[in-house]
Parts: sequence; structure tokens; C-alpha cells
Amino acid sequence: MTSETEEKQKTEDGKKKLTEIADKLQGLAKPVLDIASFLIPLMIKYGEKVREIYGKLPQNVIKFIVGFIFCFFGGLYPVFFAAVEAAEQCGRAKVMAALSEISDEILKIIDESKKDDKVDADGDGKADVTQIEGKELVARKTLLVMRKMDPKRVDDAMASMYQVWMAVAAVITIEFARAISMALAIADFMKYPVDRFIAPTIQLAVPDDYDKWVPVLLGWICKSIGMSIAWYVQTVRSAFASALTGGLMMARSAYEALLIRDIRLGGLIKDKHEDSYLDEVLSYAFAALGFSFQVMIGFKMPFPLNLLLWPFQVAEFALRWAITNNSSIPA
Repeated sequence: MTSETEEKQKTEDGKKKLTEIADKLQGLAKPVLDIASFLIPLMIKYGEKVREIYGKLPQNVIKFIVGFIFCFFGGLYPVFFAAVEAAEQCGRAKVMAALSEISDEILKIIDESKKDDKVDADGDGKADVTQIEGKELVARKTLLVMRKMDPKRVDDAMASMYQVWMAVAAVITIEFARAISMALAIADFMKYPVDRFIAPTIQLAVPDDYDKWVPVLLGWICKSIGMSIAWYVQTVRSAFASALTGGLMMARSAYEALLIRDIRLGGLIKDKHEDSYLDEVLSYAFAALGFSFQVMIGFKMPFPLNLLLWPFQVAEFALRWAITNNSSIPA
């Protein structure tokens, strides 16, 4: 009887904690909406400016910049760069058009939300949104989105992006099959001792209503550890390969720039790079510098670049998780 009472008490405590967490999250609704309304338009605006500047650059300058990124940072985001290359072949223009459509819809919703923030329907001199919070605010903004959004336009854009994503996922899954296989093998190796020795102990401490989540969460943890180990090995391999590729791109673009300006360097610059060994020497030098730099920083973006490039890190992890998770075969 005492055991049943304790279990009921644990269940009630768990429900109370979940309710408290839900209330706290609802209280964050307005600040989150305000921050999103401020940041998203800025991201879209500066993204369009970067794209405009990129389109005006000479081809050899673009090639040098891309080569530099691959040479010095290719091992840090190998899956992301592979996905970008695959998207270039599988429908980059379609993705850009879809992103433009979605950006327009987001900006329209944000503009309508700002107008809604000023509405004073009851005429008491205070905006209505300042007098509601939590569920009411979320419900109000959700209905606003449903009224103002063009669902057909968004659906078509999402469908286009999904089609390209499926093609990209297939390409990078094949390209990184060895890393995926290693990650799944490590996860499977860990799963048996975890299920046998760790899971039962945790389940004893968790209320009966929630203990069904223990094996699932532990499975995710095992997979995350397996991914970390396998992808670190892959990172080293990718860093070496991308340093060679990027170094060659930098060397060839630098060679072309010198040739265009008729700078011959005492006859080292020939009319065709095939007739000169200078581009190969430069490529090896760039590759050595690029790979050494990546090793020196431990294959992690240094501060403060990590703060500026955190979206790349998020995209890299999401892509790794997606292709690893999609490749797993349930026992």
C-alpha cells in the first residue's frame, strides 16, 4: 500500500513539474516573438545584401574565396559543404526561389504582427496584446498567421525545398556512408550494456507513467556518442581532402588573376597553367597551411568566429543527425 502511495505521489509531483514548466514556457511567448520579429527581418535583409555582393564579384575572386573556405574550414563543416555542393547540382535555383517566397511570407506576417501589437479594440488606451499573455497571446498570434499567410504559396515552396532535400540527402548519405556505418556500429555496441545495466536503474527512479521514455532517450544518447566519435574521424579525413581541393582552387584562381594582369613572375606564369608547375606548388603550400590550421584549432571554429557562424554549426549537426538517423535500421 505504501508503495502504491509513493508511486502516486511521484506521478503527481511529475505532473506538477510539467505544469510549472509549461507555464514558464508560455510566459516566454511574448519575449520570443519580440526577438524573432526583430532578428528575422535583419537576417533576411543582410542575407539579400550578401547575395547581391556575391553576384557582382569576378569569377576568379569567388573561386578564391570558396577555395579559402574549403582549405581552412572544410573539415569543420564537411556535411554542410557536401550538401551545398549537392544542392548546386540538384536544384539550387529552386531552393533559392522557395526561400525567397517563404521570406516574403515571413516579412508579411511580422509586419501584420507589429500592426496587431498596436490594436486597442476595447478602447481603454492600452494595446490588447499587453493585457494578455501565455495561451491567449499564442492563440492570438497563431490565428493571425492563419489569416494572413498564403498557404498555397508556402506549401509550394516547402514542396520544392523537400524535393531538393531528398536528392541532397541521398547524395550525402552515399558520400558519408562509412561514417554513418561507424556511428551506427558504435551506437549498437553501446546499446546492450546501457539497456542491461543503466536503463533499469534509471527506470526505478522515474515514475511509472514516464519510464517508457528511458530506453528511447538512452538510445538517442548512445547514437549521439556514436555520431561524435565516428564524425570526428570523418572530420579529419574531410579536412585533409578539402584542404587539397581548396588549396588547388586558391592556387588556380591566383594564377588566373596574375595572368589577367600580365604579371609573369620571370616566366613562371605561362599562358596555360598546364605548362607551369607554380600552381601545383602553391596548391600544396595552401593545402599544408589549411590542414595545419584546422589541426591547430582542434577542428572547432575559434572564438569569436564561432559566435558569428553558429548557424553553420547547427546546420552541420542537423544534417549529420538526419542522415545517420535515416540510415538506422530498427532491430
